[in-house]
Amino acid sequence: MLAGSPGPLQGGTPETSVGVSGAASAQQDEELALAGATAAKSWHVGTAAAPSAGVTYFDKEHVASAFAKGAVLFDGDGSRNYMVHASRREKPGMAEVHLQDADIIYVLDGSATFVTGGSVMEGKPTEPDEIRGTGISGGDTRHISAGDVIIVPNGTPHWFREVPGPLTYYVVKVR
Repeated sequence: MLAGSPGPLQGGTPETSVGVSGAASAQQDEELALAGATAAKSWHVGTAAAPSAGVTYFDKEHVASAFAKGAVLFDGDGSRNYMVHASRREKPGMAEVHLQDADIIYVLDGSATFVTGGSVMEGKPTEPDEIRGTGISGGDTRHISAGDVIIVPNGTPHWFREVPGPLTYYVVKVR
């Protein structure tokens, strides 16, 4: 109870400033607030974030080196369902389909003509759940450049059809 208050605090816990509103009853609000306060006790004092166990850090020199050659920054170790690539292209590539991985692409520098959807021409499996081909028939064509983000769902053909110069981009692969 708060000093001077007429009864128990409904929907909040003053010692941790956790408040909840909108549950079916004031009692449920209070139960949720108490559960949140209990969880928050394991957080670092003075921060609004959980402990950083498992955080992976790449300094700028490592990232620059990865972009210079196009390399995997994080390979999904530890049974994580994502990977991060520091990608670089100097020319067009093959059409691709990732049957399990979605690609989230963020263009850092350069530009390209990017095709999504349609049908992969002369597609062949190159490894489990991966198909490559000579191009795409049909599909949507768009010009992408620095600052653009594109999300390619798993199973969607995609192709860097034209790359007029160096193109650097992050790819986060999510399974």
